Amino acid sequence: MRKALIAANWKMYKTPAEALAFVEAFLPLVASHTRDEIVLFPAHVSLPTVIPAVKNSNVLVGAQNMHWQAEGAYTGEVSAGMLTSLGCTHVLIGHSERRQYFCETDEIVNQKLKTALANDLVPVVCVGEHLDEREANRTEEVLRRQVGRGLINIAPEEAGTVAIAYEPVWAIGTGRTATPELAAEAHLIIRSQVAQMLGREFAEKLRILYGGSVKPENAPALLNQPEIDGALVGGASLDPASFAKIVQYTTF
Repeated sequence: MRKALIAANWKMYKTPAEALAFVEAFLPLVASHTRDEIVLFPAHVSLPTVIPAVKNSNVLVGAQNMHWQAEGAYTGEVSAGMLTSLGCTHVLIGHSERRQYFCETDEIVNQKLKTALANDLVPVVCVGEHLDEREANRTEEVLRRQVGRGLINIAPEEAGTVAIAYEPVWAIGTGRTATPELAAEAHLIIRSQVAQMLGREFAEKLRILYGGSVKPENAPALLNQPEIDGALVGGASLDPASFAKIVQYTTF
């Protein structure tokens, strides 16, 4: 059984004070929840506030991005060592917005993934196709390329904690959501590519999350698909009650 991972990506929202208010409201709503792994991904500036606020709870905290180098003249960047020193346990890698707006390539994703694993951070590697690629029937091509290049030169024994998030770019922030069946098909493609690279046994244990306009209303249908092992939630994770409903999705 793969333990689902339900993650809140707050993107460039919430000051430290707003992040603290969220945590104080959210923790009581999920205090008894043990079925899934729950992770908050606040902006870097809020990490020193959120991490101590969730201490001794069932909620973990990750970073939305990091550099692959340990240190250096990289103005505006943060390193894996900086994140772990704060108590971060997870990190997002290759989110579609990083790829689209900040020109991150599959090769950069691979470098960041290696750094995350070397520093005992749980990497959530994001992949997904744009609308024109979906309409041109290139979804499988894009997913296999992104996964293939992202995981290159990584051995199964090194990659045990890796999770992959499938986020169809056409469904992020648009209100459009892949049907549970479409999402499951994409997850099967990803798992197949991972099996080719790292072996069937590893692929069967790999957690693949869905991200793309996940809301309390559609979470149960998505998360009850056998191939979907959790969710990377954007806008609906900014409200504690809304995100708690997604975490507590019912099992059919």
